Amino acid sequence: MRLKTKQGLPPIVFIVLGFALLLGMPKLVAYLLNNNPASIQERMSWGDKLLILADATPEKKAGISAFANKEYRTAIAKFQAALIQQQNDPETLIYLNNAIVRSTSDNTPRIAVSVPIGSNLNVARELLRGVAQAQHEINRSGGINGKGLQVEIINDENNPDIAEQVAKALIADPQVLAVVGHNASEASLAAAPIYQSGQLVMITPTSSAKKLADVGNYIFRALPSTRFLAEPLAKYVLKVAKKPSVATCYNSQAPDNITFRDEFTASLIAGGGKLINIDCDMASATFNPSTSIAQAIGSGADAILLTPHIDQLEKSIEIARSNKSGLALFSSPSMYTMQTLHSGGSDVNGLTMPVVWHPQMEKASVFTKQATKLWGGQVNWRTATAYDATQAIIEGLKKARTRSELQATLSNPNFSTTGAGDVVKFLPTGDRYTRPRLVQVRSTTAKYEFVLIDPKQVGLAE
Repeated sequence: MRLKTKQGLPPIVFIVLGFALLLGMPKLVAYLLNNNPASIQERMSWGDKLLILADATPEKKAGISAFANKEYRTAIAKFQAALIQQQNDPETLIYLNNAIVRSTSDNTPRIAVSVPIGSNLNVARELLRGVAQAQHEINRSGGINGKGLQVEIINDENNPDIAEQVAKALIADPQVLAVVGHNASEASLAAAPIYQSGQLVMITPTSSAKKLADVGNYIFRALPSTRFLAEPLAKYVLKVAKKPSVATCYNSQAPDNITFRDEFTASLIAGGGKLINIDCDMASATFNPSTSIAQAIGSGADAILLTPHIDQLEKSIEIARSNKSGLALFSSPSMYTMQTLHSGGSDVNGLTMPVVWHPQMEKASVFTKQATKLWGGQVNWRTATAYDATQAIIEGLKKARTRSELQATLSNPNFSTTGAGDVVKFLPTGDRYTRPRLVQVRSTTAKYEFVLIDPKQVGLAE
């Protein structure tokens, strides 16, 4: 875990931390940092703190200072000026909407969104754009039953210890009615039992670990179960790509991707394929991409499945570079990100994976146009699922005033709302009811893009 020094800690804490580090006690260090109230509060902001330090303009900083001083009219003007300079900054747009709401009334619905700003800024921004867009749309159209929505942003770094402390802080705040988060499954799994015990709805936009379905009825997912993501990919591998012998490279610290690997393998074998066993754990100190590829090819593999941790995508890209187009490449949804295209280039050409949303989907056309106009460019599936999670909460809050009423509304079999593509509705397990799609990295007009594969190829209806 990456440790960060927080302002406001008493000197004795630093003394104890020093001894703990010398004694090799990282768990004690994590406990002292994460259980300090000031430390957690520094990670949480309605608009009074700058969480995304990168590229922050003077106007944005001035807006945050004004917000902290409750000078909301000034904050509004500064945030508007900041957005003119940086149109695609979701933190600024959320703070702007919060300031507009507070300038008239503070007694309005509140939710939180927890993202990995400190460990994966690109993913954090992708998720925040979905939440910001949903908030912006509802507030511009009159709010939830006439009241504007406020959103609190939280930086959890995809760290389970921090996620636990975030969950404890949120259930203790009665004004927060729901949480969009967390990103990585290990963070969601750590926080979910706390939300369940505190009866606070959590909708994760990206976590797919199977165990989340067992936590309780306050835990929802904007994704379908992992099996419904893995099965179409396995079918494509066997029936379309015709690569029956598949090796796998996974990350033992990523529970959602372990589940994906297991579900894919089960579907592959059930369909007549063969698993090629190699030693390829991206979390291992002895991990070597060249050795893993050599083992796979030497053992007769036709293809390799990559299931990385979201904060360690570079290791999967290293495997693709070592592959030199020798094996067909497949992956979990984690690799559907611009980092894959920018860092991988021609090495990831042909990489195929399942996703729940793509801008080329016919049902996504309205959202795609709105998102492109708002952000000045295309968005990806994480923005779409974060938007869907927020839309579900917004629709629920139109009928619910309390946390328990919101949970009952979302759990109702008749509940549904418009999403970024498919409608948003949940199964009794809390899983999203939707169909996945497959995308593939292809070269188009001198660059590489994620291209939607015809759903008919794998028996998926559009």
